[in-house]
Amino acid sequence: MRLGSRFREFGIESFYCRPGIEGAHEKGGVEGQIGYFRRNHFVPVPEVASLAELNEMVEQWDRQDEARRIRARPKTVAEYFALEQPLLMPLPEEPFETDPLFTPRVDSYGQISVRTNRYSVPIRLIGKRVRVVLHASHLVVHDQNVEVARHERLMAEGAVRLDLDHYLEVLVRKPGASPGSTALDQAPSAGRFTPVHDAWWAQAQKVHGERDGTRALIEVLLLGRHLPHEHIVAGLAAALRAGAMTADAVAPEARKAAQAETEAALASQPLPGMAVSLCEGVI
Repeated sequence: MRLGSRFREFGIESFYCRPGIEGAHEKGGVEGQIGYFRRNHFVPVPEVASLAELNEMVEQWDRQDEARRIRARPKTVAEYFALEQPLLMPLPEEPFETDPLFTPRVDSYGQISVRTNRYSVPIRLIGKRVRVVLHASHLVVHDQNVEVARHERLMAEGAVRLDLDHYLEVLVRKPGASPGSTALDQAPSAGRFTPVHDAWWAQAQKVHGERDGTRALIEVLLLGRHLPHEHIVAGLAAALRAGAMTADAVAPEARKAAQAETEAALASQPLPGMAVSLCEGVI
């Protein structure tokens, strides 16, 4: 399919600006406003912890910019856009994907290679080709039409990002298996572990030994496939207080935390037919 016809499917009609002086006015205003935005918001260069934080700042600046008047024009940016918006074509029902697409094969370690870097996927996909969409800040992996992995994009060359969840089935059988053990080492820095995880794991290793204590931790992490993270943490804390260093002890405590949360939510809701005073709490 020709690119031009593909554009038209999404309501996009491409054309060139007129060359030379005749077409100079066609985009100068747009370029000028981009320069204004850069000078006023990106000088000096803002310091942020992540691209997501920077995007939030840009959105806030955009909202503030709606109240601005360009030179001596009588209306604000927001007022002019309100006039122009009804004249714009509606967005297409399907998004137009502009990010690069890759179809790597999953290697024997459950990893794919995308632009010199390696990312993990579920080990059940070993030997299969998957579809990868590489965005500016992250990449998404699909098996057929199902999303199977999502990673923050690596910027350094030759780096590796492993998701511990992709290796849990291997680690529960072989706690020292590589690269599963590497994923386990990366988990704390990836935010998967809380101090409660670390404390429970350390105590489990003291009780059961390093190998079996790690296996017990992996069994607890597998519970996260069915129970919310915060309930797992509550279950770990309760088991740690009781000196119970097995996944079988953590699971019922996590379910108790889930049940208590549900009961508290139900108790806060008014019963059917109960009158609620609009003046309650008003002095």
